Amino acid sequence: EVQLVESGGGLVQAGGSLRLSCAASGFSFDDYAIGWFRQAPGKEREGVSCISSSVGSTYYADSVKGRFTISSDNAKNTVYLQMNSLKPEDTAVYYCAAGSGPLLLLNLWNRDEYDYWGQGTQVTVSS
Repeated sequence: EVQLVESGGGLVQAGGSLRLSCAASGFSFDDYAIGWFRQAPGKEREGVSCISSSVGSTYYADSVKGRFTISSDNAKNTVYLQMNSLKPEDTAVYYCAAGSGPLLLLNLWNRDEYDYWGQGTQVTVSS
């Protein structure tokens, strides 16, 4: 059974940092790209970052470039999202997702490209 479990969310002041974790089971990271998405109240779910072990690449939305860093520990089947210089507008529920389709890397922020989703973890940034 494929499972993704996020952790590491919480309440932090603006300018602070958090590290989110996405622990995966039931599949190999070698075969999947892992993306982080977020959804703020009343807004669409949006892509934040993605990592593909198969091509050795990382990707970021413009809104988080230079502040967020995605990484993976394939031995632990875990992907991390280090979030620095957090802003109130980063407040959202953060989800990790896994996908393996051939068009995924061409459509990074298309939710339909991802087959499996975690339950989400809340990140709240106070001003």
